[in-house]
Amino acid sequence: MFVSVVLILAGLALLVAGGELLVRGASTLASLAKIDPLLVGLTVVALGTSAPEMAVCLYATLAGQPEMALGNVIGSNIANVLLILGVSAMAAPLVVNIRLVRLDVPVMIAASIALFVMSWSGRIGRLDGALLLSGLVLYMAWLIWQTRRERQNSSNLSPPETGDEKSGNKKNIWFQLVLIVVSIGLLVLGSNWLVQGASQIARYMGLSELVIGLTIVAIGTSLPELSASLMAVLRGNRGMAIGNCVGSNILNILAVMGLTGLIAPDGVTVPATAIQSDLPIMLVVAIACLPVFATGGRISRWEGFVFFAYFIVYMVWLFFEQTNAPVTEVYAFTILGFVIPLTVITFGLIAYRTIKANRDAGASEPNHDDID
Repeated sequence: MFVSVVLILAGLALLVAGGELLVRGASTLASLAKIDPLLVGLTVVALGTSAPEMAVCLYATLAGQPEMALGNVIGSNIANVLLILGVSAMAAPLVVNIRLVRLDVPVMIAASIALFVMSWSGRIGRLDGALLLSGLVLYMAWLIWQTRRERQNSSNLSPPETGDEKSGNKKNIWFQLVLIVVSIGLLVLGSNWLVQGASQIARYMGLSELVIGLTIVAIGTSLPELSASLMAVLRGNRGMAIGNCVGSNILNILAVMGLTGLIAPDGVTVPATAIQSDLPIMLVVAIACLPVFATGGRISRWEGFVFFAYFIVYMVWLFFEQTNAPVTEVYAFTILGFVIPLTVITFGLIAYRTIKANRDAGASEPNHDDID
């Protein structure tokens, strides 16, 4: 038990250090390469912080524990939105780029729907994995094209660089890339230590592999995203924080789950409990991002608090479900019958007021086309 606690503490220390180095390197890289920090968050930072999920899922699959791999992906995607975006927004309101609303969040929702549909058969096979990886290729191709267009626009607007400036920038870019690689290594090592320690304690308490994957392993492998997002918010790169979470969710499904389904000898078995509750929750959380992101173009502190509160509600539900607590049915009835409808009504009213305010503001502006 003592060794497990030491692993957890050491893992947390490495996660903090790795998150700071990753955000610092990615921010400088975006500035030097003249790329929008949102795109860096969707690609470089998301790929780096999704490395622990990839490592854990591949290890669990090869070790004959595909249920933990599936639980890790589902739990990580839920944690990325409810926990990480919630905590980040509580630290400082997050500004949402319109591109996220138009493309990246719909891609995240489409990937979640695809995983949910594939899971209905009770197994995610190699064909399913290949389809998910094909979606990843298309998405990454679009991001690469978008990045090239951003750089071309930036180069057209900025004055040409001298030979010495180009040489200095190239050296600095390579240094930042090395810094990013080192930070990713720290994040992977830190998350592995933390997951090892927490999993040992969880097995000692008698928790199932699926629940361990949904909770301890999912939260542990999401800590790089939490560390990177919080550091990004504290350093003023709020777009990078949101891009990191959305990009990580997309990569978790398309890359991590796709590769896991492709290499698993007998496919990934999907338990009935995951189909009935955990996958629908992941899908609802993904869909909830669209109206929240679209209203006002920001995630306010109180919306972040709502996200975080729902994460606590989900964790309590898993605990009741695992322990067969007598209050499980009452708890479920309260959440489904009162809390969720009240939240939907509240966000609906906010969306209506925002749309109405924007419409009134547009109507109050003079129409210059009618002026002779």
